[in-house]
Formats: sequence, C-alpha cells, structure tokens
Amino acid sequence: MSWGTELWDQFENLDKHTQWGIDFVERYAKFVKERLEIEQNYAKQLRNLVKKYCPKRSKDEEPRFTSCLSFYSILNELNDYAGQREVVAEEMAHKVYGELMRYSQDLKTERKHHLQEGRKAQQHLDQCWKQMDNSKKKFERECREAEKSQITYERLDNDFNATKSEVEKAKNQLYVRTHMVDESKNEYASQLQNFNTEQWNHFNKAIPHIFKNLQDMDERRTVKLGETYRSFAEAERRVVPIISKCLEGMVSAAKAVDERRDSTIVVESFKSGFDPPVDFPFEDYSQNLSRTGSDGTISNTPKVDRDVSSGPRSDPKHTMSRTKNKLWLFGKKPKAPSLEDFSHLPPEQRRKRLQQRIDELNRELQKEQEQRDALNKMKDVYEKNPQMGDPSSLQPKISETICNMEKLRSEIHKNETWLSEVEGKQSSRGDRRHSADNHHHTPQGRESPEGSYTDDTSQEHHTPHHRSAPTHPNPDPHEFDDEFDDDDPLPVIGHCKALYSFDGQNEGTLVMAEDEVLYIIEEDKGDGWTRARKQSGEEGYVPTSYVEITMERNSKGAVTYI
Repeated sequence: MSWGTELWDQFENLDKHTQWGIDFVERYAKFVKERLEIEQNYAKQLRNLVKKYCPKRSKDEEPRFTSCLSFYSILNELNDYAGQREVVAEEMAHKVYGELMRYSQDLKTERKHHLQEGRKAQQHLDQCWKQMDNSKKKFERECREAEKSQITYERLDNDFNATKSEVEKAKNQLYVRTHMVDESKNEYASQLQNFNTEQWNHFNKAIPHIFKNLQDMDERRTVKLGETYRSFAEAERRVVPIISKCLEGMVSAAKAVDERRDSTIVVESFKSGFDPPVDFPFEDYSQNLSRTGSDGTISNTPKVDRDVSSGPRSDPKHTMSRTKNKLWLFGKKPKAPSLEDFSHLPPEQRRKRLQQRIDELNRELQKEQEQRDALNKMKDVYEKNPQMGDPSSLQPKISETICNMEKLRSEIHKNETWLSEVEGKQSSRGDRRHSADNHHHTPQGRESPEGSYTDDTSQEHHTPHHRSAPTHPNPDPHEFDDEFDDDDPLPVIGHCKALYSFDGQNEGTLVMAEDEVLYIIEEDKGDGWTRARKQSGEEGYVPTSYVEITMERNSKGAVTYI
C-alpha cells in the first residue's frame, strides 16, 4: 500500500510518524546499551569473585586434595564463563548499539532531505495558487470597474444636459476598462491553467515520489530493527556452546572429587613415622610389703597385671622418655626450632622435605649447567671469531657459574646424606621390628635374600634355594625403642624391564613375564638378586641378569609407592 496515493494529504502526520520512528530506534539503542552494561558489570563481578577466591599461595604450597583442585577448576571455568559474558557485551556494543547509532544518524539526514523536498513542492504550489488568486482578484476588480464605467456612460448618454465631450470621455473610459477586463481575464485564465497543472503534478507526481521515499526509509528502518533484534539474540546464542562447555567442565570437576584420594593425601601429608605408644607396664610397689592371708587386696592382684609385672620388664623411665615426645595427641605439640636438616620434624615429614629440597637444588644445578654450557659455546665462538668479542671477558662469569655449581653439589650431597640417614633409620626400624616380633615363631628360610623382612606384612618372602640366608640373633624387644618406627613401603628408586620370563617358584621371589615393567625398591647387593615391586603392589626378588634396570635420578628418597 503506497503512502503517496493513500496519504496524499497527510504530510504533517507523516512528518510526525517518521520522527517517532527515529526516536524509537534511539530508544532501542539505549536499551541495548544498558543491556550490554549489565553484561559488562556481570562479567566484572564474576572475575572479581574468581580473583577473591583463587588461592593466594604458590602452587607448591597448595593442597593437593581433589576437593580443592575441583574447586579451582570450577573457578577457572567460571573465569572463562565471565569472558564469554564480555564477548556478549562486545558483540552488542559493536554489532547492535554502534550500528543503531550510525543508522539513526543516516535516518535523520535522509528524513530531513525528503521533508525539505516536500516543503519545497508545497511552497511552489502555494506560489502558483497565489499568482492564480491574484490574477483572479484583478480580473474581478477590472470587471467591477468596467461595470461602473458602463453605467456612467449609459447615464451620460441618456442625459440631455450632458455635453458631448463628457459623453465621449465616458465612452473612452468604458473602452479602456473593457480592454483591461479582457487582459485580466486572459491573465486569470492563464494562471488558473498553470495552477491546475502544477497542482496535478504536485499531488500526482511530486508528493507521491516524496512520500514513496519516506515510505522506503521507514520500511528500511523497520527491517533494520528486525536485523538488530536478531543480532541482539545471536550475540548471546553464539556463546551458548562455549558456556555449555564451561558448565560441563564444572560438572566434570565435581565428578573428580575423590574422598579416598583426599584421605590418602591427609595421611601422606601428616604421617609422622612414629609408632603409637606401647602399653605402660604394671609397676608393683607392693612387692616389699608383707602379705597376710586376711589381706586379699594385694594377693588378689589381677592375673594380667601379675603377668605383665612378672615378665621381662622394660625400664619405666626409659619407656617414659621414649614416649613423652610422641603423645602430641593428648597435649600441645612441643615447639622445636627449625633446623637446616629438618631433624625437628617427624621422620616421614623430614624425608619429604629433604627430597623436596634436593629436587629444587637439582633444578638449580641444571640451570647453572645450561648457563655454563652456553657461556662455553659463546667463548668458543669468540675464540674462532675475535671480532665478535673478547673470550676472556666471559671467564669471570664462567668461573662464577662453576663456583655456584660446586656449592649446589655440596648442598645436594649434604641433603642426600641426611636423606640417606633418615631412610636408613626407617629401613632398619622396619627390619628390626619384624625380626623382634617374629623371632619366636619364624621358621627357617623365612628371611628375604638380604636376611630381612619386607614392610608388607601380608606377604612372606623366602630366600631362593641357591642362596644362603644369614640369620640374626634374637634382639631385645626394647632395643630400638628410641628409634622412629615407620610401616611405609620402601620408596621406588628406579624401574626395570624383564628381558626374560621368570617363574619365581621359590618363596621370596617374584613371578614376572617377558617385557613386564617393575618398580625397583632395593638394589642388587652383589648377590645377583634385585628387589622389585609389581604395579599391583606385590613384592619380591628377581634375578638381576633377567632385567634391564633404569635407576631414577636422585633415587635416594624417590617418590614412595602408594
């Protein structure tokens, strides 16, 4: 439906309507601006929230609990989610708000041009109408004057008293007026024809063309609004797949929470290596009292107490001194000064801290070695090409690097000595404890090829038939009370690959298949046997010649098999 034919007389209303259309575009643009500001503020608040709850400590100090790691994964996903909200805001800013504001300015310019053309056409028609109206009024005046002249002439012509000159004068006046009426009549007819032509052109050509342009402009405005509505929705719909992945990542993080793993980490983090305190022996202070048959209090001492007191007794003072520093559960943990060798820590924690320090020192040593190699290469280049630099200028730095390496090696050796000390104590404690616990009922041949028992009490290792097993004298049950006990499995010091299959028929040996990979937990002591552990946790001895061994770097204090 065309505005030019249907609304030919509604110029003022179309003027108002097109202005309303531009105002509506700007109103929608304002809405989009406020909407994208909401997205920007939402994203900013999400990022601040993530920053607030992100760990402030370094990664090495962060807890390894799955619940914590999952929460940090959720924070990372939420940070990515905030980034997608920023993308939405940016899309709305450029493809919707910015586009609308540019289009609004174009609309204003185009509307102004069309309305100016319409006003010019209306002014031209008004001018033609004024000219036609003036000629009409002139023709009307000339006719009235001619009628007056005719009446005057007829009156004088019939008056016998009028002179001939007066009659001639009136006649000439009538002639002049009649001539002027003819001229004004022709002028009026011409102007009327011209106005009718211009009016037809105005309402059938000019106005329809101008209104058609205004209609096209308004329809384009409507189409543009529809496009920006779609862009408004697409800005958010495009990020929905990525947001879904963020939410899926949060769900995956939730599924990764493992309560058993966290419990194991708690044990590994806080395990001291101490044994629980032993039972206090019954101390019978009534032994020196004379007993009578009437006094049943002393003689009726419970049998279990008498057994305890009558058996081999340990020195109570010795027992107290052994346990007094272990009863932290029942009192405040004693404060100990921080020592360089971490001897103020429990055995297991000391081992971990020493191993951590050795790893750090090795990393520093590796950096120094790389720097030394780079300096030596540069020195060689300078020696071959003196124009590039003086080789002697690099010597101080090389010497400094070598000095640093020596210091680091010294530190590593010192820490490895401490680590060997704590691991040796743990190993000897385990061997001696099992020997003391089992020397009354252990049959011959139950010792391992090294003459010691493994820490895994669920397995019994036996010496291979072609190997002698040294025996140990029966130790005092309390001989090693002052030692720290530790039931942890032996640490992994390397791994090996089976070159041949081994049936492991003898007790204490381990069955292995060809190409099977095992953990090394004890080196060959020169007797041709290596102690290994399967991935399932089963331990035993395998022939050293049957395996290809790869020792871990800094094997002392290697990661403990869990």
